[in-house]
Amino acid sequence: MPQKEYGGYIEFESQPGTEYHKEAIALNCGRNCLAYLIEARGIKKIYLPYFLCASVGDICRKYNVEIQYYHIDSKFRPIFDIDIHKKEYIYIVNYYGQISVNEIKKWEKKYPNLILDFAQSFFQKPIENSDTLYSCRKYFGVSDGAYLYTKSQIDRNIELDFSYDRMRFLMGRYEKTANEFYREYVENNRRFREVPILQMSKLTHNLLNGICYEKVKKRRTENFKILNEALGVYNRLKLDEPEGAFMYPLFIKNGAEIRKELQSKNIYIPTLWPDVFKVCQKSELEYDMAENILPLPVDQRYDKDDMEILSKVVSECIV
Repeated sequence: MPQKEYGGYIEFESQPGTEYHKEAIALNCGRNCLAYLIEARGIKKIYLPYFLCASVGDICRKYNVEIQYYHIDSKFRPIFDIDIHKKEYIYIVNYYGQISVNEIKKWEKKYPNLILDFAQSFFQKPIENSDTLYSCRKYFGVSDGAYLYTKSQIDRNIELDFSYDRMRFLMGRYEKTANEFYREYVENNRRFREVPILQMSKLTHNLLNGICYEKVKKRRTENFKILNEALGVYNRLKLDEPEGAFMYPLFIKNGAEIRKELQSKNIYIPTLWPDVFKVCQKSELEYDMAENILPLPVDQRYDKDDMEILSKVVSECIV
C-alpha cells in the first residue's frame, strides 16, 4: 500500500514562496522560544523588564527560573547596571522596533548573555551573538508560529504542531467582523499558556511561504511614517521610523479615555500589557505607558487613505 494518499478532495494549495526567517528554528509560539532557550542553555536566573507581557514571566516560573525585574526609560531603553553570572540572562525587548543594532551590540560587549525579543520588530535581522526570537502572529494572519535564532540546541526530539483546528477565528474575520470572532481569538491566545514546545505546523509554514514580505515591509513603513507626520505633534515619544513597523505608539496623557472613544467609532486599540498595572505603581513610567500608549495599526491591510482617515479621527478625539 502506498504511504501517500491519492485522489479525494483537494486541500490548501502549497505556497511557492520562502519564509522571511527561513534559517531560524521554527516553533509554535514566542513564549516557547524562551522555554526552548531555558532548557537548551540551562538558564537559572533572568532579568526581565517590568514593561512586559505576563506570559514571559509565567514561562520562567514554570521552569523554576529566578526572576529579577528592571525598569526602562522614556525611550524604551533598559535601565540596569548589573553583574551577570554564567547561567544568568538579560531579556531585552525591542519595543516598536525603536532600539538599533548598534545599541544592542554595545550592550553585548558588556553583557554577553542577552535574549532579544524582536516580537515587535519582525523585519530586523537577528544579532549574531545573541539569542533572538520573533512572533508571527503579531504581523500576519496566522494562528501560531515563532522563530528563534540560537547556537544552542535541545537534545531531544520536538514533535510537530497542528494548526487546522485553530483557524476558524481568522477565516471568520476574513468574511465577517472582528467582534463576531473575538472570543475565539482570545481563546486561541489562552491556549498557548499550556502547550509544550512544538515545531511550527506545516499549515503555518505554508501560509508564511505565501507572503510577499517586501510588500508588507514597505506598506508598514509608509503607514508608520504617515501617522508620525500627522500625530507626532501630540506624541510624548520621539520616535525613529523603523522598517516594517509593528504599530505606531501614540503616547498621550488621556490615552485610556481616548481608547474608549475610538472603540465607539469601530477603531480597536489594544492595551498591550495590562499585567503591568499589577506590578507597577501609578507613579511609575511603565504604568503610565501601559495605560496611555495607543498602539495604532499600520499593518499591510491599510493604505495611505486609511492612515489619513485614522489620523483625522484620532486627532479629533485628542483636541
